[in-house]
Amino acid sequence: MLRLFNFTRVFAALTVLLVIAPAALLGGQEPAAAMEASTTAWWVWPLSLLLLTFVMGILAALGGVGGGVLYVPIVSGFFPFHLDFVRGAGLLVALSGALAAGPGFLRMNLASLRLAMPVALIASTCAIFGALVGLSLPTNITKTALGLTILGIVVLMATAKKSTFPDVPESDKLSSILGIYGIYTEASLGQTINWKIHRTLTGLLLFIFIGFAAGMFGLGAGWANVPVLNLTMGVPLKISVGTSKFLLSITDTSAAWIYMNQGCVIPMMVVPSIVGIMLGSFIGVRILRVTKPTFVRWIVIAMLTFAGAKAVTDGLGLPFIV
Repeated sequence: MLRLFNFTRVFAALTVLLVIAPAALLGGQEPAAAMEASTTAWWVWPLSLLLLTFVMGILAALGGVGGGVLYVPIVSGFFPFHLDFVRGAGLLVALSGALAAGPGFLRMNLASLRLAMPVALIASTCAIFGALVGLSLPTNITKTALGLTILGIVVLMATAKKSTFPDVPESDKLSSILGIYGIYTEASLGQTINWKIHRTLTGLLLFIFIGFAAGMFGLGAGWANVPVLNLTMGVPLKISVGTSKFLLSITDTSAAWIYMNQGCVIPMMVVPSIVGIMLGSFIGVRILRVTKPTFVRWIVIAMLTFAGAKAVTDGLGLPFIV
């Protein structure tokens, strides 16, 4: 009980650092106005990003979400960076995590290439279009849409259930034609699992919207990949997670190239962000052993709600009252 109380205080402090500190640093001004009026030394911003993303990495690992989902709404809401630069950095943050984890899942046979390739083709193509649309829209419209998307993710996280081994009585015709099935060893049970999928066409159509949103908002797509693979298509949970990580390394790369080609990726933001997220993830994995993930999940949901509401009010030009 004492240990849980101590972790509660720690995560409360981390939440304050993650959400309140950037706002205090800006002195309550809108980000654009703060940039114009600020006399802050240039090195303060990358250092602040390093510390902020370090905390994000811890919470992302514990809450089971990708770093990009936290990064884009919080950094765009409380740092004086244009939304295009934040989205470009957010995609590279999500991509770095995917590239670190994807090959390992493939080696452990927890990611399926047969499943990933048709999904990646659809999602990465749509991510390119999403990135082009996101860069062409006015910032206020994009911010409003981003906030609404984040609030939708909050609802998904709060209500979605996961099935470790979904019941798929029979493969559908499309998955049989594509040869999407597999075998993996479930170490926790000590048995071999034969899996197949159904509702393949529905799942592939959903990845059109997932890829478009990933490119448009720079969020990555892990928040949506796993529920669609697991709940809609009937892929076992571990295969869904592993395949999702591998998918991000393709989908995010496609969208990231668009942002890089438009000059929306600057090292001063990307380097400290990636370093902070990676270091925080290493710590988060260790903390996960001694804390309850459910508690952290609700902290993540609270932060996303806060950041999503901030993005909507900024996009609509309304005052944000805490």
